[in-house]
This record gives sequence, C-alpha cells and structure tokens, in this order.
Amino acid sequence: MMLQAPLSHYVLTARQSREVDRKTIEEMGIDGFTLMEIAGSSAAKAILSDRPGSSHGLYLCGKGNNAGDALVVGRYLMQHNIAATLVFLSGTGDLSPDAEKNLELLREFDSRNQLTIFESWGAFDQSGSWDFIIDGMLGTGLDSELRGDYLKGVQWANKQPAPVLSMDIPTGLHADTGESMGACIRAEQTFAFGGRKQGHYLEEGPARTGKITYCELPFPNHFKSSCNTFLLDESWVERPPAQPGRHKYASGVLYIIAGSEGLTGAAILAAQSAWAEGLGAVIIVCPRGLLSVYEHNLPSIIKKPVGDTSDDHFKPQHLSHTLEILREKEGVVLLGPGLGRQEETASFVSRFLSRNLRNTVIDADALWALARSGQWDKPDDTQWILTPHPGELSRFTDHPITNDYQRLNFVRTFSSDHHITILSKGMPGIIGTSSGTCYITNYNTRYFARAGNGDVLAGKVGAYLAFGRAPDDSCAGGLLQGKQKLDRYLETAQGLPEPRDFI
Repeated sequence: MMLQAPLSHYVLTARQSREVDRKTIEEMGIDGFTLMEIAGSSAAKAILSDRPGSSHGLYLCGKGNNAGDALVVGRYLMQHNIAATLVFLSGTGDLSPDAEKNLELLREFDSRNQLTIFESWGAFDQSGSWDFIIDGMLGTGLDSELRGDYLKGVQWANKQPAPVLSMDIPTGLHADTGESMGACIRAEQTFAFGGRKQGHYLEEGPARTGKITYCELPFPNHFKSSCNTFLLDESWVERPPAQPGRHKYASGVLYIIAGSEGLTGAAILAAQSAWAEGLGAVIIVCPRGLLSVYEHNLPSIIKKPVGDTSDDHFKPQHLSHTLEILREKEGVVLLGPGLGRQEETASFVSRFLSRNLRNTVIDADALWALARSGQWDKPDDTQWILTPHPGELSRFTDHPITNDYQRLNFVRTFSSDHHITILSKGMPGIIGTSSGTCYITNYNTRYFARAGNGDVLAGKVGAYLAFGRAPDDSCAGGLLQGKQKLDRYLETAQGLPEPRDFI
C-alpha cells in the first residue's frame, strides 16, 4: 500500500498556496478576513501556551496579509495583557484591506493603552525590550532580494536576544526554493498557515524556520489535490512489526548481490542491517574468492558464491549462475554495496538488470554502472528503487544539480519518466515515486553521508521491500528507522555515530 499523508503534512509551493486561498474565498465564500482571523488566533493560542509570563511583544509588519496575520496575533495577546509595539516598515497608508481592518480592530481593542505604533522603521525606538518579536513583514510572494528598510529590519531582528516568531514563512526566505533572498529572518518558530511551504525544508529553510507549527485553515481537502509533495515523519508513517511465517523463507527473503576485493565491508553492513529487521533469510551472492570473508563475519547469513576461487569481483560469466540462485526462493534483491567499478562488473550489472525479474534496490556501485551504461531495460512488472547520494544522482543528468530545489524537481521528473522509485540521500532526504509524488524529510540526514551508513540504509530499504511493503513505504521506513536509531544514539553520545549504530 502506498503512503497516504495526512493534510497536516501537505507541502505547498507559493503558487499552490495562493490558488487554495483564492478558491476557498471565491468558491466557498469564506472571505480572506475570516481566514486571517483563524490563522492569527491559532498562532496566538500557541504563543500563549508556549510562552507563559510574556508581557510585551514587538510586531514588525509589512503592508500585506502577512502583516494582517501578525495584527490578529497582537489583538488576541493584548486581550491577555501582553502589550504590543507595532512597526510598519512601509507605513500604514497602503495596507491590504484585511490588514487595514485588523489594524482598526487592534486600536479599538486597546482599552488599557497597551498599543504603541511606529509608522516607519526610521521612527522606531530600537532601545526597548520585548519578550518576543513577531515577523509579519513579507510572506510567500517574495521573489526578489530584500532591500531598504526590510533588509534593515531583518538584520536588526536577527541580532536581538528576543526569539523571533514568523507568520507563515520567515521574511527573506523563498517559499519554493528555501534560498535566502539576500538576507533572511532566523526564526525560533514559524507558524505555517493552511499548509507547510516547500521552502521550509529546502536549502536554508530548516536553519531559518526553527520549529514549524502547522495551523489548520478551513481549506476544502479537494482544493489541495494538486499537491504532490508531502512531509515525511514518524507521526503518520507506521513501522508494522514483522510477521514471522511458518517457515524462515516465508518471512521475507533478501538477496544481496555485492562485494569485490577491498570492499567487502559494505555488504557486511547491509546484511547486518537487513537481518536486524527480522527477515526470514538474508542471502549474500558474492564472488567465490571472497567467500571466506563473509563466512567469518556473517555466521547467520546464507552465502551463495559464484565463479572460481580466483574471482574477487563479478564478471559477465557469473550472470547465469546468479539468476539461477535467485530462482531458488521468492525474494527481492539489493544490488551494489561494495560491488566495485571494474569494466567486467559494470557489464555484469547492465546484463543482470535487463534479465532480473525480482524487485530490486539499486545502490552504490550498481548506480554508477547504471548511469554509465545509460540503458533502462527494466523488465515489465518489476520495481526498482534507486538510492543515490547527490553525486550519484548527478550522473543521471547532463545538467548539474546545484541545490535542493533542482534536486527535488529532478527526482520527481526522473522517477516518473522511468517508472521507478528514488531515495535521494541528502539534506533533506527525498523520495520520488513513479506517480510523480515526492516525500521529504524534516530532520538532519547528513549522518547517512558517512561511509557505511548508506549501506546500512540500503539494507533497511531492502528488508522492508522483502516484507512486501510498497517501494515508497520501504524507503520511508528506512529513513525513519535511521532517524529513530540516531535520536537514541545522540541522547547518550557525543559526535557522529559509526555505521553499526544504525543497525
């Protein structure tokens, strides 16, 4: 069964956000002022809960609806005796209609003289003290670099000791690419209204948004149907326990085709990782000359050597025996850990992939061979999962991939065009599917870039695929299992974990 993300984990582009907003207003009759009221009140409730004892907030406001959201927050907090200082960087003469209406309301609610308003950045007295700063300057429509007073406001806010809380997206962060537009607010918390924004999770987004709090708005579900990117986390991706069969081979079988001289450790890590998930059998297919290494290090793992005792890497003449081994038991294949890059091995990989009828995870050196050959003779009714790091991914395109936005778009298009699943390792991790749907992670995945951790991740993905989980679900399981292991490790240890700590 394919992954089905809850609405709270939809990730929208700026265009999609505007379209959902427009349709809700025009087709459902829920006006923009009402949407703004719900957004601001949700953020205010969270602030009251998270920051008890606050007495004074500073509100940096532009002239659009982002400022309107901030003004709603100020009105609710002022009702709880939290004074508000407003600074309008573009003045108050050209506010959006809903922002202007909320400014009028805020003034009317000020019965205790808790409201101070500055009509420009130049008039603002910067010597005050505040418990928090609300960033309501610019929203998802920003598509040029910051300048003038907005640049000054962002630079000043980032130097203040008070935490900055952003409305929908930190000012200066591009809503689609996650790039800083010259300068960007460094928020401690960002309130995502009606949908998470793609820029929250790409490039500088994770470092700039801080904690992201999703605030639901009354958008009809079907208005979000164009969304094809979703946030991946353990709150909705379940890891079902293994279901042991009556016989070991009925509990999931993973064939690992791997190994070459000097690179045997990769297969060992992948096999240990897969075995730890409770598979019925993990079977290593290796050149016969390496058999003694695996016999010594993997006593619980079945070994199936091919070739002669002098063979220390795969060759085309090993193909028929390898395919014969795969026909012995039902199962899936992990191809690539420590396979090597000899010409003979690259030829073996190309021929194997065109004739192998098993669902297959293609990793490491097998990815190199696949990209080098440029051939996509994928047999019908087979499923491939590719697990490239950024460098390996770039080998599949003539155009360099220089940022996360390009990587996301390439993964989406390439996986759809070739009817495959891609687990793109990096920060963030990206899963691309044959339907064009993508899933992105919201945690630091740089640990998977260390030598060996990619082999462990491939073993996890292969294990879940062997259990019968869908390709996208298998990739999600591998990424999230790695996160859980990492979280436990970092609770008790300093520094970076070794690959075995993810097994």
